[in-house]
Amino acid sequence: MSQEELRLHLEHILTNARLTTLLQPVLDLTEGRVVAYEALSRGPSNSPLHAPQALFNMAEQHGRLPELDWACLRMAFKTFVRLRLPGRLFVNLSPSSLLDPSFSPDAVLAALAEAGLNGHQVVFEITEHEAALDYADMRQAVSLLRSAGIEVAMDDLGEGFSSLRLWSELKPAFVKIDKHFISDIHQDPHKVQFVRSIRMLAEGAHSCVIAEGVETPSELAVLKDLGIRFAQGYLIGRPSPTPIRLPSREVQSCLQSGTVSVFPMPRARDGLRISADKLMVSAPAVSPLTASQDVLELLMQHPNLHAVAVVDEGMPVGILHRPALLDQFLTLYGRELHGRKPCRELMDPNPLIVDKATRMTELSELVVKKGKSAFTQGFIITDEGLYLGLGSGFDLMREVTEMQIVAARYANPLSGLPGNVPIQEHMERLLSNEQTFITAYFDLDHFKPYNDVYGFRRGDDIIQLLARILRESCKLELDFIGHIGGDDFVVLFQSLDWEERCQTILARFDRESLSLYNPEHVAVGGYHSEDRRGAMAFHPLVSLSIGAVLVDPSHFHHYQEVARAASEAKGMAKRNDGSSLFIDQRRLPWPAPGAEKGERPGEASTAELHPVQSRAA
Repeated sequence: MSQEELRLHLEHILTNARLTTLLQPVLDLTEGRVVAYEALSRGPSNSPLHAPQALFNMAEQHGRLPELDWACLRMAFKTFVRLRLPGRLFVNLSPSSLLDPSFSPDAVLAALAEAGLNGHQVVFEITEHEAALDYADMRQAVSLLRSAGIEVAMDDLGEGFSSLRLWSELKPAFVKIDKHFISDIHQDPHKVQFVRSIRMLAEGAHSCVIAEGVETPSELAVLKDLGIRFAQGYLIGRPSPTPIRLPSREVQSCLQSGTVSVFPMPRARDGLRISADKLMVSAPAVSPLTASQDVLELLMQHPNLHAVAVVDEGMPVGILHRPALLDQFLTLYGRELHGRKPCRELMDPNPLIVDKATRMTELSELVVKKGKSAFTQGFIITDEGLYLGLGSGFDLMREVTEMQIVAARYANPLSGLPGNVPIQEHMERLLSNEQTFITAYFDLDHFKPYNDVYGFRRGDDIIQLLARILRESCKLELDFIGHIGGDDFVVLFQSLDWEERCQTILARFDRESLSLYNPEHVAVGGYHSEDRRGAMAFHPLVSLSIGAVLVDPSHFHHYQEVARAASEAKGMAKRNDGSSLFIDQRRLPWPAPGAEKGERPGEASTAELHPVQSRAA
């Protein structure tokens, strides 16, 4: 279809208000109720401009964006009032429309009054996808709206190239985290850290965080446990002409559940070997004599480029930071004053320059020493003095954060499972939430003789076998698996069928570990090796002992108390020959062992998966 035909379609839509408003609910995760709706506009269903992106792109091309935004706002106001929906209405508004004279607070209040709404019921959601933003004018426009009782929200935090600065400049009442950081957050430790950091920043900035794109109960559970107050997405409610007013049973069940999410953990890494070239991004450079307006054009062609290096005969001599350069051109007569000047007059002549082999720890120290400018504008990476590429402060912060996590023993290098620090953190989260759970301590019996006979390499194999069985036998979204060290593991169970899972682990370990022995040792059930006194003795095959303790808020309050009780239960299990499970039943079991099979609390199961089992009286 030709551009002229598309323009006529746009004209028809604007003249006849041929727009449809869909509404998507925003849920308060603390109170479990819908507190707002976002208005999403569509063109006519039979029009080539039905999709919002096509509609708004066409309006922008023909200078009709403010007119289209006004039409969408009026239709959204009318629809919201007609449906008598509770809470607030979020409406999208482009920065260019926000600055348009037609969107004065008086005009907006008049349109609201005509629809039967007031300013406190509406939030303008600023969609930041434009390359050049006049922050001073936007601050003024937002301030006037706020004076009229109309709050603003910032959309898609983390997607745009200047979203953090826009947040700082506008100080919005609401900040929406882009759906990229929410998708599969229960499987990505970096996304967990990003969302946690944004929540902490928002608390300091007095902003409310809204997580967009929530599609699964697992994502919702992690967001709830991270302290995110508001969320929207397909799980909560799809955009609809008649949106939901109450959350679904699935969502309510997730919010009311007492279970504590298991946050994903980063895999172990050797941070000492990571150098600056890992952060390097290939980026075009300019010469000192390049006209400033040509540098600006280069930035427009590369919207994700945060800076441009100035290079003379292959060697970097300065850096041009995107926001700083844009600020020069946004001033009155900025293009006339600076456009033809060589960029060396606007560059920072003293940037941070590092060799690609610079270790990450040293690089972070250099950035801190250099100050705020090195973090915001980034740094130049060289190879033997010659320009190679750019690095950003954000990427450095992310990498250093992960190194610190690993340095704090967050992952055991042999199994890749969380170590002592995250084990304690997760247990303390369970205790602080007053969640009842099972702590199961796993320990290999006769492990030293196995190492003596088969060597440490095979000893590692048997530890990794147990780690794999634990991963495959537990429900990873509920049950936290940790590697204390050596041949000791712990599982913090929230699964109601925890006892059956323990029995499965025992049976699998006894069966699958046989492949790690010589056939003659399997045939006789063991081998001869020196005992602790140096005398030759017969040792049985490696077995597995599990000590399980019910942890309920009425008896346990501190990590050390749980660790002590679990260690005692493990000691009781090791008194038995072969693999065994010992359940400390001095407190009421949860759930009662065998309860799902109709047994009374304390009765032994008649359908045990492993023949050896004992329980405390």
